[in-house]
Amino acid sequence: MGLTFCNVHFTKQPQRVVYISGSLMKSLKLSGKRNIRLRLGKEAIPAVVKPIKRAGKHLFLASGVQNAIKVPKSGSIYLRNLQNDEVQLGPLVGVLSDGPGSPGQPFASRTGFIKQLLRQGSSMCYIFAFTPRDINWQQERVNGYFLTENGKFERKMVPLPDVVYNRLPSRRAETSQAINQLRERFIRKKIPFFNWSFFNKSDIYRLLESDSFASQHVPETRSSPEPGIIKDMLERHHFVYYKPSAGSLGHGIYRLTYLPKRGYFARYRKGGKNVLLRFSTFDSLMRLLQSRHGRTLHSYVVQQGIRLIEIDGCPIDFRFHMHKNGSNQWVVVGIGAKKAGRGSVTTHLKNGGSLLTPQQALGRVFGAKADEVLQRAKQTAIRLAESLEIQHRHLLGEIGFDLGIDQDEDIWMFEANAKPGRSIFRHPSLRAEGKASIEHILEHCLYLSKFRRRDDM
Repeated sequence: MGLTFCNVHFTKQPQRVVYISGSLMKSLKLSGKRNIRLRLGKEAIPAVVKPIKRAGKHLFLASGVQNAIKVPKSGSIYLRNLQNDEVQLGPLVGVLSDGPGSPGQPFASRTGFIKQLLRQGSSMCYIFAFTPRDINWQQERVNGYFLTENGKFERKMVPLPDVVYNRLPSRRAETSQAINQLRERFIRKKIPFFNWSFFNKSDIYRLLESDSFASQHVPETRSSPEPGIIKDMLERHHFVYYKPSAGSLGHGIYRLTYLPKRGYFARYRKGGKNVLLRFSTFDSLMRLLQSRHGRTLHSYVVQQGIRLIEIDGCPIDFRFHMHKNGSNQWVVVGIGAKKAGRGSVTTHLKNGGSLLTPQQALGRVFGAKADEVLQRAKQTAIRLAESLEIQHRHLLGEIGFDLGIDQDEDIWMFEANAKPGRSIFRHPSLRAEGKASIEHILEHCLYLSKFRRRDDM
């Protein structure tokens, strides 16, 4: 199946005719053909072929063709030569997200990121954003948001896309029956859909337990722990993290500490401030947790605390932003080192943490060995991503790992996020990585839609 790049033009003739330049006819192996089927997304129509003399690779679509399959714009695009004289324009890429938004900001706080994706993707594909409400399943069409050259959104009706990049923002909405149905419909229509959903912490730890390499890098973690389990882990590890299975952004996390002869301590965040409480007995600590989260504590996990490397007495961990590339391989695209705010239970920036480059952080801790430690951490992150993908049932194209490095240079995986935030790319030294992240998303869309790029283009 051949792939070529061409210039698409629109003409006003009402017929279903396509005019193809000689060199494009040759590239598509259509010489002598009088009819083709032209496809965009999940829609295809028959069209008459008329060769034209024009230098370069050009495709002119009569309005009868353009309107029938809803080709959204003229300009440069890929053509894929399929079997039985079928030619596909594209790829047609859909970015799924949601509001609540305003006309100028239809995807609320994600609008800026989506605009970046659409702006950068417009040179290699037809790319649009949409919400679940924008799909007409009866007509198999989507009323999508395209980006104009002056950076404004405009709505255009297009066929169902070749691939969907899922950036639905709400964990709660993703578990609704309507969204489950939406995902299954895309899969039934053989439309690749990544990333499937937010990860649940308990599921991720369970999946990685069965992989001998990955399990070495995951701290001891127990789901829905009984009080006896929490007490046992505190006595063995001296401190643990107690966190919600479906949490994000550091919300609801406790650092629990046991110091013999001094008692038990709980550190957490409340009302925008760090709180530290001391308890003389384990039972009084449990009463606090049960009063705040219910007696069963079934939606929480307890995780072994790790003595992380520190700068100025504050622990450091690392966000590894992973992507599948255009060859379907996992790569590390960006790394942010997060230094905890003083007295904070997490390294989240909103809780007083600060962001450094990995070279800055590791250089201060390991000196000349910093680069060696960083390379080992990158290799570990790639192996963890590969392991998680094997164990996970659905398509993954992006993962955010929160990794820690302890005083012995051992590497630990604390969290895996299917829809990682992009706050690390705000660091002035990581802006190029932010752009590369978007390029990898687009390249993976080309891969999944079978519009693989060739080196000679």
